[in-house]
Amino acid sequence: MRLGETVTFGGSGLDRAGALREGAAALWPRAGVIALWRGRVLLDGAGRLVRLAPGHALAGDPATAIFLGEPETPVFAQDLSAWEPETAIAPQGFMDTQVQRHPDLDPDWGFHELRAVMAALTPREAELAATARALMEWHRTHGFCAACGAASVVILAGWQRSCPACGAQHFPRTDPVVIMLITHDNRLLLGRNGNWPEGMYSLLAGFIEPGETVESAVRREVHEESGVRVGRVDYLTSQPWPFPASLMLGCRGEALSEEITLDPNELQDAIWVTREELLSAFAGTHPKIKPSRKGAIAQFIMSHWLSDTLD
Repeated sequence: MRLGETVTFGGSGLDRAGALREGAAALWPRAGVIALWRGRVLLDGAGRLVRLAPGHALAGDPATAIFLGEPETPVFAQDLSAWEPETAIAPQGFMDTQVQRHPDLDPDWGFHELRAVMAALTPREAELAATARALMEWHRTHGFCAACGAASVVILAGWQRSCPACGAQHFPRTDPVVIMLITHDNRLLLGRNGNWPEGMYSLLAGFIEPGETVESAVRREVHEESGVRVGRVDYLTSQPWPFPASLMLGCRGEALSEEITLDPNELQDAIWVTREELLSAFAGTHPKIKPSRKGAIAQFIMSHWLSDTLD
């Protein structure tokens, strides 16, 4: 797909400078530091990703920061999740638009849920924010060695954990997920999870299992969830999805059958929609289907299907 890397969190050309990670602390004096609080990214009043000066009180110490790259103007990320606000916001549903302010920052600045702002960020800002969020979540949930259970330590500027007890080395995890545009003539297969907001439908998706190809995962997931059989499968594009640690592999599949047999444990509903119906949903005029979330790969793929620009 020629336009594949224009997807949100896609390839912005970030130089991750992997060779500099071991000595990244030397880059700190000329760095910019992006800050996250419990997965939320710090934006200024104009909705831009804030880069704190390394001397700022909240920039912290390079020993606890993650080096994201760009050696000419180094960028680090600092996790401020230990901060306890006097009045803390609580996570709020599927689309959380709340903003957490910090008393030591400009009053117009705040921490935003990344899913709520991802489509408004520049490609570079989005890639930096997604990388930082994914790594911070991995560190939060992988503090102990999977081989012996001892506490592990962070090395290589946040890109690896090492076990001092048994010597095992641990690297950030990314889980591959297939998400598929399944078509039959002029129609597209959509499904909805019962936990989603009313009217939200999207492409079917599922995790790839061990020993499984991408193509096999597409066919298996679609059949398990909807009963529809799929023939030819083609890869379209991918999207890093740091909620918490997935790589969405966008594919297109040709349906060999039309009858839908739902697995109620997977989907609440599944329907076939025409291009005209999907266009109505995107415009907000469909009586049943609400507009899809901007920034997600499902919306990206469906919009290109509508405009006939998948190739």
